[in-house]
Amino acid sequence: LGEPGRAALEEYLAEARPVLVADRPPTDFVFVNRLGRALGPRDAHRIVNAHPLPDGRRVHPHTLRHAYATHLLEGGADLRVVQELLGHADVATTQVYTHLTRDRLRAVYDASHPRA
Repeated sequence: LGEPGRAALEEYLAEARPVLVADRPPTDFVFVNRLGRALGPRDAHRIVNAHPLPDGRRVHPHTLRHAYATHLLEGGADLRVVQELLGHADVATTQVYTHLTRDRLRAVYDASHPRA
């Protein structure tokens, strides 16, 4: 977890979560919805959809997961580590992201190498 993520999590735990769980049955879930229950897939989709990109496009929560894996691999993370972080049972599922990373590396190489 990077520094911006840690700071955001600390702010959420200190300010937002207490409001969401106030006057609700106790829960051990870190992320809760507006009813104080565990945050589910529909909640995640609603939240992400409420915050479009600067150009107006809206993304699906899976887009964030995809970007996370791609950035890890582009940053040099081991494929098996990314597999574990994503919860993939088969490394072949994770290898889909390596293809995208190779394509990006090739594009950067072609654009910047003087003899490409």
